[in-house]
Amino acid sequence: MAVGKIELVPIKTRILTDKDDIVEIIESYGRDIVGKNDIVSVAESVVAITQGRIVRPEELQPCFLAKVLSRFVPQKGSLASYYGMQAAMDAEGKWRVFFAMVVGMLAKLVGISGVFYRLAGKQAALIDDVTGTMPPFDKHIVYGPQDPDGVAEQIKARLGCYGAAVADVNDLKRAAILGTSTGLDPQQLSRILIDNPFGNASQMTPIVVIKNYAMAERAVQG
Repeated sequence: MAVGKIELVPIKTRILTDKDDIVEIIESYGRDIVGKNDIVSVAESVVAITQGRIVRPEELQPCFLAKVLSRFVPQKGSLASYYGMQAAMDAEGKWRVFFAMVVGMLAKLVGISGVFYRLAGKQAALIDDVTGTMPPFDKHIVYGPQDPDGVAEQIKARLGCYGAAVADVNDLKRAAILGTSTGLDPQQLSRILIDNPFGNASQMTPIVVIKNYAMAERAVQG
């Protein structure tokens, strides 16, 4: 699909909290923008926050193992802190994370990277440590969202759009689609969103509408 035939339109919202329903928010702010040929994409951290999947570091009690394992994570990683590592252990199991770390370190010795996150479970890769998301939640650890496919289906049904997606995108040219409504191609959406059109900080644009996606898709097919 030619990206030039579509348009990415960020939608500005107020600060969203765990008291909000993400589907209702998207309908409220996007009903006059979203059309039947469009895809609604929403930042995964905002979905997680509205689901209440947040915890303050002081609510966690890092164990000795969390303190040790966090030392083996590069400083830019969310699990490099005691608290981020403990959050991953709480979500995926202490011994699963430990096993993943041991195997991952051995794999690196033979030139294979990424094994730790493949074995440690989805939350180990999705957790955002403090400062990793928008204020006022930059003082919280944010877990990955629950049932992103289901959230996408709810958005599609409520807005009457072509489709919806929950995306994890950053400024380092990393785009992962965590969930989609039925029939969408996650890899295609990743390529479209790779330049990170979301703004989760002062911009407050955690929703991005991919305008005319269905029309561009039909043009390519036919």
